Amino acid sequence: MENVNALFISFPMIVFSLLVPLVVLYWLLATVRLVPVELFERDSLRHEHTASTLVSLGFAGVPATFALSVLIVLAGLFTLAVEFFVLSRLPLGLFRVPLGVAVLWAAFALASPLAARLCHKTHRWFHGQRRTLLGEMVEVTHEADADGWADAVLLSDRSCYVRLHGKRQSGRIPKAGEHRVLVKFIAEENAYRSVTEDAYRDARAHARRLTLQRKTSPHHL
Repeated sequence: MENVNALFISFPMIVFSLLVPLVVLYWLLATVRLVPVELFERDSLRHEHTASTLVSLGFAGVPATFALSVLIVLAGLFTLAVEFFVLSRLPLGLFRVPLGVAVLWAAFALASPLAARLCHKTHRWFHGQRRTLLGEMVEVTHEADADGWADAVLLSDRSCYVRLHGKRQSGRIPKAGEHRVLVKFIAEENAYRSVTEDAYRDARAHARRLTLQRKTSPHHL
């Protein structure tokens, strides 16, 4: 028992010993509806927030809380394996801290693509959470009417239909057969704004370039 306790309170495993109980507590509270499932979701992907960042990493279609939970659990399992089979058998001393940081980074990096695939397989569970559909790709099923309204179906789930509302004055009208990405939820209309695939990719690439420039630009006095 002492060896088990030592395993879970050693760094970096202690990070997940704290995070996993918080994840379990959150989902218990979400089950009894004391906290919302769409805790980090916003009505738009325009600004860089938790949900939009996760969408850009491939976690579209599920709540950010679910994506983070899966990511934390998988990264925790990777870290536990490294701790049990490697770190606990080495006399690391002060080197445990920098090595533990590297293990944490590697655990999340390895867990991210696997977590994204798992989330993609479970996204149908959350179609009732309308904001979680932001970032999903749809196919427009018919031409928009005079007011810019059109129906579309999710490419990842042909049984899920959504309403699109385009702006004629801006030229953003959905066209039949076109593939578009949902980027904004309009709650009062229960509909979505959307952009073409190319426009979405260009916008994400531009946002990443701006973020990189802000991080690397020198500060002048």
